[in-house]
Amino acid sequence: MADKTPSQTQGILHYIPPISAFVPSRPSPSASLNPLQTQEPSNVLLWVGGLSDTYRSVSYPYKLASLLPPTWELAQACLSSSGHGWGHGSLGQDVAELAKIVDYFRNLKGGKGKVVLMGHSTGCQDGLHYVSSPVLEGTTRPAIDGLILQAPVSDREALVQETSKEVYGAANEMAARWIKRGKGEDILPFSVTPGVFGRVPISARRWLSLASPGPDHAGEDDYYSSDLPIERLRQSFGKVPKGTPLLILYGEKDEYVPQSVDRQALVRKWMGVVREAGSVVDVDSARLVRGASHNLNGQDEGVVEELCARVVEYLGRVERGGFETESASKI
Repeated sequence: MADKTPSQTQGILHYIPPISAFVPSRPSPSASLNPLQTQEPSNVLLWVGGLSDTYRSVSYPYKLASLLPPTWELAQACLSSSGHGWGHGSLGQDVAELAKIVDYFRNLKGGKGKVVLMGHSTGCQDGLHYVSSPVLEGTTRPAIDGLILQAPVSDREALVQETSKEVYGAANEMAARWIKRGKGEDILPFSVTPGVFGRVPISARRWLSLASPGPDHAGEDDYYSSDLPIERLRQSFGKVPKGTPLLILYGEKDEYVPQSVDRQALVRKWMGVVREAGSVVDVDSARLVRGASHNLNGQDEGVVEELCARVVEYLGRVERGGFETESASKI
């Protein structure tokens, strides 16, 4: 659930047409502090939210921004799909826009420093799509120095959990029929799409991408379902570049994960696929975030602080270039 408390936040809004990224201000360091703390941060943690998220809809990134080391700053991406735009967006569009933001900050920092992408919820799909999907001819996608997946859950499994079989099936049937008729970009009627997403205009194409029905579950957004075969995971987690260490932050109390899913076993399976490919996944990924809900809004301060501490520790290792590389057999 989004944080609906009115608020204002000081910072710098970077406009990268037609999208933007917001960097929250941090307390001004005292002149008595270490001179390094008065320097401009050289590294960027680029945070991207999930379905319907926009600035301030998720609270913890602003707490995290205040706790980052002085060499890092947090920038929250606002893409064309942010807010209610996701219903007719796509992962490919998101990745193309994120590439523009990464390129912007790399140029802003003079080509120095690190850029780490942190996805929340459907932002995790964006993150894994960024590093695993083919780069289209005629386009560029600057490399990132790290990837964090916070609350990487299955939209399909959440939909099945939150809606009746009849409603879910009817929406899938109509969307598939429209696509066959060349109406994939047309908006499905609100009377058909489940209220779990609210009254958001959703195209037939995007609906099937998220709902991913059928025995092969071919929806583009279906990255994190617990029943995906290992070969499918090798085309996503198995494509994480060797120079892009991965951190997974899976909530112990994420309300969108069915009770039947063994969360820790699922994360360990993903870790195994990454290591099988010779890439690096932070060993701390195997530990669920204690007490954490999906977006941590309204959570006890201790839960938020644990998540923030794990991100800060990870970023320190990214900056130093020091990661423990256990073999898959030790998972």
